[in-house]
Amino acid sequence: MTRRLLTLLVLGMGLSLGALNGLAQEEAKDAKPAEASVAVAAESTPSATAAPPAGPPAHLAGTYDTGSTSWLMVSAALVFFMMPGLALFYGGMCRAKNVLNMFMCVMVCVPIVCVEWIAYGYNMAFAVPSAITSDAGVDDKGVEKPKLSYLGWDPGLVMFKSFGQVTPVDGPNSFGKTVTSGDTTGAVSTGVSELLFAMFQMMFAIITPALIVGAVAERVKFSAWCLFVALWATIVYNPVCHWVWNVNGWLFQKGVLDFAGGTVVHVLAGVSALALILILPKRRGYPGAHFLPHSIGWTLLGAGMLMVGWFGFNAGSAVAVGKDYLPVAGATAVMAFAATAIAGSAASGSWMIAEWLVAKKPTALGVGSGMVAGLVVITPCAGHVSPGSALFIGLIAGIVCFFAVLAKQTIKYDDSLDVVGVHGVGGALGALLVGIFAVRPVMGGMDQFLLQVQGLLYTGIYAFVCTLILGTLIHKTIGFTVDEQTEDDGLDLAVHGEAAYRLT
Repeated sequence: MTRRLLTLLVLGMGLSLGALNGLAQEEAKDAKPAEASVAVAAESTPSATAAPPAGPPAHLAGTYDTGSTSWLMVSAALVFFMMPGLALFYGGMCRAKNVLNMFMCVMVCVPIVCVEWIAYGYNMAFAVPSAITSDAGVDDKGVEKPKLSYLGWDPGLVMFKSFGQVTPVDGPNSFGKTVTSGDTTGAVSTGVSELLFAMFQMMFAIITPALIVGAVAERVKFSAWCLFVALWATIVYNPVCHWVWNVNGWLFQKGVLDFAGGTVVHVLAGVSALALILILPKRRGYPGAHFLPHSIGWTLLGAGMLMVGWFGFNAGSAVAVGKDYLPVAGATAVMAFAATAIAGSAASGSWMIAEWLVAKKPTALGVGSGMVAGLVVITPCAGHVSPGSALFIGLIAGIVCFFAVLAKQTIKYDDSLDVVGVHGVGGALGALLVGIFAVRPVMGGMDQFLLQVQGLLYTGIYAFVCTLILGTLIHKTIGFTVDEQTEDDGLDLAVHGEAAYRLT
């Protein structure tokens, strides 16, 4: 018995040792690839004293910068999200019998401008002249100046034909070809598809005429408004967009700064609104009758949606800041994002305090209007000023725009929803303040301030005169406003055959 136990014990120990030996061999086999990987990684990692490898910046190592592309797609969607926000913001300030008409006047800009932009609008605004050099001379560094342009045109961009080919990816007519940075000379790829850039810019083109309709709310004829949007986008928006944002645009070349649309969007909308106010009849009973908002809650909800969308509006505009500030989703976008949040928040507070002191009551409508005013004023400044300056700009914005709106009661002009006071005055204020507070790409000062004044005057006068002529022609032919009976009945039922509320 004892001998059998000893034999079994010896056999068991032998089997155990064999298993352990096999396991050790397997572990050694598994360890060799890992050790080899570490060795390769160590060899491929540059030493602390080695020079950095030559080549393009990390964010442009491939054809596309996926981070910037993702951010710009989100930004474009956020700007589009501002359309229902604007409809709510304006619709809440109307009387209940006109709220659907206001929604329609805002949202109809989507199909009209979309068709116009793809057919020829983007072409007019962003086509770059083929001849980059001209007799413009050279700059102080001896570099030949680019050709100045006042309007773009490229047959390949008509109906977006230049984005029609699937392959090759970087071909001249590929949907995937990348757009270059906003530099006068030495531009580089941003790593973002030009088709995406065109879509992002289309959202700006859509919302700009929609801002104007608030000035003539509750009396504008819908058919006339549709015609006006198509013509105004072509005659006013596209040329000014080219002047200010195209790399060869004459105001861009002069050095006028407009980060995200203080001049191109808000000044144009405010000045054009003023032109229409001057030539169109007032609402019946104005100013004696009370035109009370039917839903302040809707207006506040719309203001909140606008602020969310504004982060894409401003921070997404880092797409054209120039090669020294790439990538698109980089530090400049963060700077614009922070400035947007700070200024919009500060302005809502300063408007509320100003209203509290003057009217003795802080109102919810004032808080919402102040927020939008701050966002308007920071728009041209967003990627050019520091966060501290953004706070100061926001505080100024709320106070200045509050008194601009208050002046309507003295002047007695019928700006239904305060487009001139908020967007016109706010956009002009922001366009000027960037000339004082800019920290990149140039420092603010008197020279830059005077450039901003020039840009403001050129674009403002052009928009005012063109809108005055356009509005007069429409009003004298098909009529720009509805008749008195339609205005009394309400535009919702009379024009659209619908009612916003059915309470019985």
